[in-house]
Amino acid sequence: MDEKRKNEFLKRTPLFSSLSDRDIENIINKMVLKQFRKNETILYEDDTNKYMYLILTGKVKAVRTTEDGKEIILAMHGSGNFFGEMSLIDGKTTPASVVATTDSLIAIIAQADFYSILYSQSKVIENLLKILCTRLRQSWDTIQLLNFNNASHRTKMLLLMLCDEYGEKTPEGIVLNIKLTHQDISDMTGLTRETITRVLDKLQKSKSISILEKRYIRLSPDFLRDDFDILS
Repeated sequence: MDEKRKNEFLKRTPLFSSLSDRDIENIINKMVLKQFRKNETILYEDDTNKYMYLILTGKVKAVRTTEDGKEIILAMHGSGNFFGEMSLIDGKTTPASVVATTDSLIAIIAQADFYSILYSQSKVIENLLKILCTRLRQSWDTIQLLNFNNASHRTKMLLLMLCDEYGEKTPEGIVLNIKLTHQDISDMTGLTRETITRVLDKLQKSKSISILEKRYIRLSPDFLRDDFDILS
């Protein structure tokens, strides 16, 4: 990736979008790029991390493994998102493993450079606080989701939560622009893959959702009207 593309990318990144061209250039000089292959682990749970990772291209998932060996997806991050900042801020170990779900190009920023950016750029601190608040609210929603005993409610709430980051409004409803397999949804809800298949089949038959190309899911207007109270 050349310097011009890096500059254009960082300008579109929520964390750095408020900065000038000169400030962006200073950040680019602090970045080291690394390619990760699909299914390669970038960070391991309980490791002590000394870097912040910014996704230039590709996608990753943050996962934890339960005592019985089941993988739970805590978050999915795409281009423009970042991870690893928690360990830099509180000095504790990484709370989850981060795995590339596609071939991904990652910009790595060392701890000293991360703090240098924060101390010199108040706008970055403001953006970081807003992003962390959003993630905290998403964590609360995830806790609420996992407390649902009803499999249908868990699945519907997950789809509604994904609207915030991946939803695109269309005349036919909201399209989730993220590829989701039944196993992905299973890992995010704590339900079995077979249960997810049954729930999604029922939602399709009732025309509450439609499965589009690339495994994108479209939520119908009726889905949103009937189930908006789940999140309230």
